[in-house]
Amino acid sequence: MSAPVHPLRIANFRAYWLSRFSGTIAISAQAIIIGWQVYEIARQTHSIRESAFLLGMIGLVQFVPLFLLTPVVGLIADTFDRRWIVRGTTALLTLNAAMLGLLTAAGDLSLPFLFLAAGFVGVARAFSGPAYSALAPNLVPRESLPTAIAVSSIAWQTGTIAGPSVGGVLYAIHPDIAYGTISVMFAFALGMIFLIGEVPQPAVQKHRHPLQRIADGFNYVRNNRLVLAAITLDLFVVLLAGATALLPVYARDILHVGATGLGVLAAGMGIGAAIGSVWFSIWPMKSNVGVKMLAAVLIFAAAILTFGLSTWFPLSLAALIVAGGADIVSVYVRQSLIQLHTPDEMRGRVGAVSQLTVSASNELGEAETGLMASLLGPVAAVAVGGVAAIAITLVWSRLFPELKLAKTFDPPDIVDLGPEKGVTQP
Repeated sequence: MSAPVHPLRIANFRAYWLSRFSGTIAISAQAIIIGWQVYEIARQTHSIRESAFLLGMIGLVQFVPLFLLTPVVGLIADTFDRRWIVRGTTALLTLNAAMLGLLTAAGDLSLPFLFLAAGFVGVARAFSGPAYSALAPNLVPRESLPTAIAVSSIAWQTGTIAGPSVGGVLYAIHPDIAYGTISVMFAFALGMIFLIGEVPQPAVQKHRHPLQRIADGFNYVRNNRLVLAAITLDLFVVLLAGATALLPVYARDILHVGATGLGVLAAGMGIGAAIGSVWFSIWPMKSNVGVKMLAAVLIFAAAILTFGLSTWFPLSLAALIVAGGADIVSVYVRQSLIQLHTPDEMRGRVGAVSQLTVSASNELGEAETGLMASLLGPVAAVAVGGVAAIAITLVWSRLFPELKLAKTFDPPDIVDLGPEKGVTQP
């Protein structure tokens, strides 16, 4: 039997991958710039702790629309053409970035507009996330699906981690260059999605009420303990150990390296993610995937703890590189397990639930970190979060033995519990 075709040899998937990679870098680069601008403006009239609190609130503003829209956007991704959902949201993100660039160049940027722009990004991501993740498996043959999911996850996670470094470095050169580049990257992502031809769309269960179909997505996650464990572990660990929200604080007031140093610090996780991505593209993970995920999460938490306590720039950078490498291992395993254990007709809704937890861990984690930093100070907030994340990982390894028992990405047989309610055997 011939070897499966590599997904990047398929034109539709290649266009999808380039779109997701470019768009993710753009949105992550924009996020670090918005954070820096919020902190810079806030520090003109507020203390470090008050400014850190406002910085954390940017995450909350992005999380609220994701939280409110999650039940709806998953159903939309399983009902309508996923390509057009991504096209529409990417077009709006392009306009949002261009507007931020124009206001920055004109010197008219204000805290209210930055918060408004962040909320707009949250709405766009709420719709595009489930559609993006559910679209990938429709672009390749079944035998190429595991590799496609891994490659797609790597594109997203590498973009998420490398994006802040791109934004920080370009902003240090000049804000106009930063926002101009981000706008072009969004436009490129939009163009790539338009290159994707017709793709299969799962049949809509018209006999089931939309509210029932929404509930099916949540029930599937709740009943599949492996998927539930993978999603919730990421939720709590990144929620507690979300140090990246405070990078502007560390760059400006702890390590004293300014905007240029912020770009280098943000590049640290990108470097680690890139190393991990190259590794998996050459040597895909095939055995003991659950144990390796748990080990990677522990390393991530320990690296964040090290970063939080460090006052020496080289050590801080090294800790972030390790954290980025460990994070890509965790995401590679988690996303592959989620996608491969979920039927196609439910990928949009399960993807929406997954996105909600990822957003809760990232954006809500930024708010939590900002609040803790306002109460304890930034160093104590990051250190406490790192220790708590280590404890959570150890607890999850006991609560969900399914993680340690997951040897490969291959899903077990699915038990039919009625329309759209299949769950996997443990």
